Amino acid sequence: MDEYMLLLRHEDGSKIASPEQMQVWMKQTMDWIGTISAKGKFVKGTGLLFEGSKVVRWHGVVTDGPFGEIKETLGGQMIVKADSFEEAVEFAKGCPVLQGEGNSVEVRKIAKDDGVH
Repeated sequence: MDEYMLLLRHEDGSKIASPEQMQVWMKQTMDWIGTISAKGKFVKGTGLLFEGSKVVRWHGVVTDGPFGEIKETLGGQMIVKADSFEEAVEFAKGCPVLQGEGNSVEVRKIAKDDGVH
């Protein structure tokens, strides 16, 4: 069984939901994670804060952001175990972040630490 990272992307991180809407989304997210966890396939995950972000570039150049350069923000990540890429994609399809127009979940297979480089 392989591990996959689900990257939760928000098209416009400057849009702020009401506290009530955030509670609804958090419950939906916890229920979604609970479903994956009940199958023994949730590894770990966390949300990411929007403030305090820095980008380090070539030659040590540091900028605030990436908010000035792109509209899309990375809102969180989680790692799941799956028997196939398709199963990981099916997990991603259930993510509540997809309720937001333009939002997405990127699915990436995690490289195994098997000594092969």
